[in-house]
Amino acid sequence: MGVSSNCEIHGRLRRAAFTISTILVAVVGLARTSASKPAAAAQRPKSGKVVLYAAVGAELTQFDVNVQSATLVKRGSVALPGNIQYAWPHPSKRYLYVAWSNESTGNQHGMSAFRIDPISGALRPHGQSVRLPARPIHVTTDIPGTHLLVSYPLPSGVTVHRLGQDGTIDSQVKQSASLDVGIYTHQMRVDPSNRMVILAARGSDPRGDKPEDPGSLKILSYKDGLLTNRASIAPGGGFGFGPRHVDFSGPFVFVSLERENKLLVYKKLADETLSSEPLFTKDSLTDPSNVRPGQAAGTVHVHPSGKFVYQANRATGTTNFEGKTVFIGGENAIAVYAINQHTGEPTLIQNIDTRGIRPRTFALDASGRVLVAANQDALLVRDEKGISTVPASLAVYRVRDDGTLDFVRKYDVETDGTRSLFWMGLVTLP
Repeated sequence: MGVSSNCEIHGRLRRAAFTISTILVAVVGLARTSASKPAAAAQRPKSGKVVLYAAVGAELTQFDVNVQSATLVKRGSVALPGNIQYAWPHPSKRYLYVAWSNESTGNQHGMSAFRIDPISGALRPHGQSVRLPARPIHVTTDIPGTHLLVSYPLPSGVTVHRLGQDGTIDSQVKQSASLDVGIYTHQMRVDPSNRMVILAARGSDPRGDKPEDPGSLKILSYKDGLLTNRASIAPGGGFGFGPRHVDFSGPFVFVSLERENKLLVYKKLADETLSSEPLFTKDSLTDPSNVRPGQAAGTVHVHPSGKFVYQANRATGTTNFEGKTVFIGGENAIAVYAINQHTGEPTLIQNIDTRGIRPRTFALDASGRVLVAANQDALLVRDEKGISTVPASLAVYRVRDDGTLDFVRKYDVETDGTRSLFWMGLVTLP
């Protein structure tokens, strides 16, 4: 009986040891799996809610964006004292700065700040609006979001305003009277280094007895809201050179030439200027040999990945047909380029129709999966049925892995014949 009991005891101990070791292996495995989850989650950061803001006249309307289904849902609107010219979000995505005006011949020009609700994206007035000296055409912040930079086309000029820690618009930073801003200042962008500003001065085409105004790129040094002259790029004295918008990708700067329907690439130099000559010059049109009246290049945006760049082609020319002003034809499209990551060379891989007239602005969401183009104007066109109206609209595209666009749908926007869809932008909430 004693021998039998000892054997039984040893058997029980072996079984208990096996059970304990099995449990320990399971626990260690579970611990390793749990420990790996945060790391995996950290590699796949979640994108916040995406909202679209679209300006028609003095009304700024919010749309919720579903990136997965590429759909828009209209929400509320806010009204500004004048027609909205441009808007720019604070780097924190907590505030939106909106420039407005009753146009060049008026005397009411200003900038208003709005707080962006972090959950809904709704806009609420934030601090006092400030008066501006002329009609603003573009606004941006510096990289840390401590200053607001505004550009004016007529007369050409720039202003810089301090921003409070709470995002409100504060006092203006006085600039040197000798600051060179060119002719028809169209856009001002702060380089990611926060030490250089590139100003696109478009110039203008000759009209009637008025000769052509030369265009230029003005390179300005920047520090704590102060701008100083650095360099000027104006090939051929700036004649036949009409830069409108710029964007950045690593050491390369992409410049949209409005009046020439081209895309230029410059290289940033170590002394915080640009190469005097472009590295590359590309045609933005599908058929550059057939440029119709009213054809012009527009906004340019680099994809968040830095692998692609997009440029708007806008056609607005009209003619008289049976006593009515109708569209004469041209390319209203988004040009898509693949960027050589070593040389910066863009290769045109697609020109996709925007299904509307004059895509003045367009934007990509922060994940780079959706692009929305805003067709600015409603216009009469000739078709197989006679004459019909193409309304202003928001055209929504999915972005493929190779950068090309797939049209999904468009949303017509009422402009009542007196207003236009002058600006739109996307903001991905934190």
